[in-house]
Amino acid sequence: MLMPNPQVLRRLLAEYEAAAMNEPDNEVGEPGRRAREDLAYTLCVSTGTREVRQALEAARRQLADAPASTSAIVPDGMHTDVVN
Repeated sequence: MLMPNPQVLRRLLAEYEAAAMNEPDNEVGEPGRRAREDLAYTLCVSTGTREVRQALEAARRQLADAPASTSAIVPDGMHTDVVN
């Protein structure tokens, strides 16, 4: 299975969590439209899952196992270095 870049996964997870906190919940307590449709879909695709709860768990697991120091090109074109 392909593994998403840890930097990209960290950013997706942070954006999803921020959207979940800042957007009103729907009737079943899930984050609003943007998080549910855009970020949740991208997290699912990135982690090879079909449900956002599984995607969040998988993303957190993958990030826990990721090396502490990485260098990556993130989708917005910015070069990012992360060091210990």
